[in-house]
Amino acid sequence: MNSPANTPDSAVNVAENLTRLQARIATAAKESGRAAEAVQLIAVSKTKPLSLVQAAVAAGHACFGENYAQELADKAEQQAAEWHFIGPLQSNKVKLVANAASWVHSIDRLKTAQRLSSMRDPALSPLNVCLQVNISAEPQKAGVQVEEVEALLAQVSALPRLRLRGLMCIPAPDDTNAFARMAALAADLRAKGFELDVLSMGMSRDFESAILAGATHVRIGTAIFGSRQ
Repeated sequence: MNSPANTPDSAVNVAENLTRLQARIATAAKESGRAAEAVQLIAVSKTKPLSLVQAAVAAGHACFGENYAQELADKAEQQAAEWHFIGPLQSNKVKLVANAASWVHSIDRLKTAQRLSSMRDPALSPLNVCLQVNISAEPQKAGVQVEEVEALLAQVSALPRLRLRGLMCIPAPDDTNAFARMAALAADLRAKGFELDVLSMGMSRDFESAILAGATHVRIGTAIFGSRQ
């Protein structure tokens, strides 16, 4: 049998993949001492056709992640769902995301947060946001440095039309302690008075380890929709 990683889009059984994945998430959550409902699955549908998103919706899933602003805006216009933006956000694309997304996980600059706040339609509920932390201190990767997180949190939390929720990371593949360090960072920040209830970490290759460390949101694409062709 073909695995999701090498199955053409037309042959992917999204409903079956979601069922298997939710079972694995529930097991990992139980091992971490939490209920399955404590972990939100974000189905990452970037570059995948809307038909696969609709298959997931038909299977009862309604939370999706996109890396590209225009793709998120286009899909959100055609399919009602909870849309999460999880990629780098260019200044000229902020308006697309500000009003099409419910969440932005990838804030690493005050300017981006300010633009999201100013462009969010006041008629909409506040935009949920997370700071992306460069937890592995990789020079080529986006994200705020650990020592700068607290200052940026304070600035972002003061902006209107945004609701600061937590932290996100994409650690280096060989950084086996990254998720534990993220959990410790979040705990330290909560102790300092920041109301953070989200740890967005873990993807297809490592989501179980992330859940064991305390992840509340996992971002998974390949295990649901197959690899990008």
